Amino acid sequence: MAQPPATVWFVGAGPGDPDLITVKGRRLLERAGAILFAGSLVDQAATQYAPPGCDIRDSKDMTLDEMTAWLLDACARHDTVVRLQTGDPGLYGALVELTRPLEAAGVTWKVVPGVSSAMASAAAAGETLTLPEVTQTVILTRVAGRTPMPPGEELEALAAHRTTLCLFLSITLLHEVQRALRAAGWAEDAPVVVVHKASWPGEEQVVRGTLADIKKKCQAAKIASQAMIIASPALGARAWPDLARSKLYDPAFGHRFRKARSPATELAAAAGLTSSGDPA
Repeated sequence: MAQPPATVWFVGAGPGDPDLITVKGRRLLERAGAILFAGSLVDQAATQYAPPGCDIRDSKDMTLDEMTAWLLDACARHDTVVRLQTGDPGLYGALVELTRPLEAAGVTWKVVPGVSSAMASAAAAGETLTLPEVTQTVILTRVAGRTPMPPGEELEALAAHRTTLCLFLSITLLHEVQRALRAAGWAEDAPVVVVHKASWPGEEQVVRGTLADIKKKCQAAKIASQAMIIASPALGARAWPDLARSKLYDPAFGHRFRKARSPATELAAAAGLTSSGDPA
């Protein structure tokens, strides 16, 4: 009997906590014949959902060509093959490099998104990445290292927008982050949060500081890898004395699910009165 066509699923494992993988991702792991997981970044506990007899391989010591060969070999023996990646497969992963040879070989592949460490880090710190009348834009980027940045994407240029910055793969270049933000006009007391291993059970660390002192604080905490840097004008908003209210939930803002109400009507509703002033 012919082997059914195989599918390689690129599954986002999320930021580290195996409970944060999507339901669809977990179901694929539960029926997978083979799993290739990024052991240097994905907690091996994420493979705890694999069925007995599943062929599981850690890719941290493999080259791209070796990973491709492993996936193609697995496709010859199993109908469901999973490449388990950290965070979301579309962010700083080798998705394109791995899918091109699969397509050339006629192998079907699909992507299951995952929770990014940017979102998990904001959650760990209890922060919002956007805030009405403060910032409505989030930039996901990194500092140039061995991989150069395309023209116009230098951190100094992006930081000039004064919006939320989520910096991946940059903790060892924190001095360069400080230089770029200063050059873009950020104040020395601008808040910065660094989250190490966001959501990892028993390993997560949150370091709060300013542009001036965040590097020293990370050095004191011995954080030198697997960390998200968040610089944002919205950081610390929970402690602000005043906040602009969201228009979506403002009583005076109407939409198809709710009619707009005047301030007088809102006060009457809060007091339990009808529009005529009688008790509701």
